[in-house]
Parts: sequence; C-alpha cells; structure tokens
Amino acid sequence: MTSPIRVLLADDHSLVRKGFRRLLDDSSDIEVVGEASNGPMAIELSLQLKPQVVVMDLAMPEMDGIQATVQILRHQPEMGILILSMYSEDNYVRNAFGAGALGYLLKNALEVDLPYAIKEVAAGRTVLAPGLNMPTQDQSSEFDRLTQREREVLQHIVQGKSNREIAAVLHLSVNTISVHRANLMQALGIHRTADLVVYALRHGLVAMPQAPEK
Repeated sequence: MTSPIRVLLADDHSLVRKGFRRLLDDSSDIEVVGEASNGPMAIELSLQLKPQVVVMDLAMPEMDGIQATVQILRHQPEMGILILSMYSEDNYVRNAFGAGALGYLLKNALEVDLPYAIKEVAAGRTVLAPGLNMPTQDQSSEFDRLTQREREVLQHIVQGKSNREIAAVLHLSVNTISVHRANLMQALGIHRTADLVVYALRHGLVAMPQAPEK
C-alpha cells in the first residue's frame, strides 16, 4: 500500500488551517503532519517533519510565504511548495514560481481542489489557479534583483519596523540594517522609505498579512 502524502500547513489564521485540515482529512492518501502560523515556523517544521508538500500562505507575519519558500528549498530542494494567496496579480505569481514554488492557488476561489493540487505538486508537476498566467522564463522578476537578506529587511520595512527593531529580529547590527536599507533603495532606484513600501507592495515583493483574528 502506498504511503500517504505528508503535508505541512502554513497559514497565520488558525481557522483557515482547521478548514484545510478537515478538507484533507477526507483524503486517505494525504496526511497532515503539522501546522505553522508564520514563515519561520514553516521553515523549522519543514526541517523537522520533512513533509513532501508544504501548503504555504503567501501573506504571513515575520516572513512571507515567498521568502519561506526560498529558505525551505535551500535546505530541501526536493520539497514541493504550494502557494495559497489572495493575490491574483502577475507579479505575485511570477515571484512565487521564481522562488521555486510548484503551485499557486487563490484562497477565495470556490473551484480550488486542494487535494488534487497537493497530489500534483507531490508528483513534481505545476499547478496554477484558473485565470492566472504562468510566467515565462524570459520574464525577469524584481525579486531576483535583491539578495535574500535584502528581501527579509524589506519585509520588515514594509511592516513599519525601525532599523533598530529589524536588527533585533534578524540578530544583526543597526549599521548592517542601514546598509541593507541603502542597498535596497539603490537597487530599486528609490530614495524615500514611503516610496519603497509602495513599490514593494505594488510589485509583489512583499505580501502583507491580513488582520489578526479577533
């Protein structure tokens, strides 16, 4: 008998995770082995539990799904990442696949067949929500112009953190964060923090998490 596909659910809303778990529990060939509420936890649990597929929310606190995808695949390149998102814009899709994800589904699409998508990703095949455009290889991503550390710093900037706060989270010096901030602005041709935030959101470089549950 074939072993069930081991799946890790990563979403910052517990009700969403519970809904997905109930949906997947009906599939005898899929086993949910863990749940993560943010990007760093998704990375940690993927290393510990070694699931075949990570169902990853795009917009999570601390580290979004795209950055978490990059980190996970750096350590476990054979793992399949299925991104679930509220964003249908091409930039987000392109950045997700550029990070190494194999699937991109819209969370609000009623026709989403999550078990089918998980099985496709586990088999190494790509999955894309109906109506979205698969990025072509010649489409360069703004995401590719930034280093992994710059992407992490950018997410914290967009969340409104100061250089000192970012330094504390990333365990770096304030001066190092200042250098990364300056490099970000130079790479993107931007001179004000407010413009940097608008640019990052508009181009899908960072996904802001939804408001926390009441």
